[in-house]
Amino acid sequence: MNASQSLEELAEQINAALPQTQCTQCGYTGCAPYAQAIAFENAPINQCPPGGAAGIAKLAKITGQAIQALNPENGIEQPRQIARIIEAECIGCTKCIQACPVDAIIGTSKLMHVVLPDLCTGCGLCVPPCPVDCIDMPLASDVNQSPDWSEKQATKAKIRYDARNLRLNHIKTQTRQKHIRQLEEKLSTADFPENEKDQKLALIQAALTRARARRS
Repeated sequence: MNASQSLEELAEQINAALPQTQCTQCGYTGCAPYAQAIAFENAPINQCPPGGAAGIAKLAKITGQAIQALNPENGIEQPRQIARIIEAECIGCTKCIQACPVDAIIGTSKLMHVVLPDLCTGCGLCVPPCPVDCIDMPLASDVNQSPDWSEKQATKAKIRYDARNLRLNHIKTQTRQKHIRQLEEKLSTADFPENEKDQKLALIQAALTRARARRS
């Protein structure tokens, strides 16, 4: 970090150097939170298995930390993998779609899902929630995909991850707004017995206050 660089700028630079697989093996919820932890909390730079030794060297150059071996508690460096859904066993539950951080899985409820290999980061987050264990993680080279994860792919993955989060946040906001409207309507039209009225209205008002606070 140079003298004129802010910690936020450092975090952005670190994030740009991470592979954007969003695998959470580093112990954080994604690449950006890990980058923030390195920049603001001096977290170790050796917690990203997908980045491996080359990634650690990049982070060492950016942060000034010493190069060190990958922490085995976070995983091991290994060739790129791609998620693959076993068609005959998929029940269309959508749990893998919900888990994928980059929208690399398509399908609808009760119909077979498909992984788009060009978009899959190999994070493996879709495997644990599958109730029928129909997802495996073959090597990318075994499914006619490049074994290398390029900077271009990392950039594309980050864009898709950010877009997904924006969409989910928008849906969450709409849900909260709907909840607020329902509470406001209930508050204005409620007709409770006199002996319960004050207590019931107070409960609705408290729920409305909480909902407005969450929206803010």
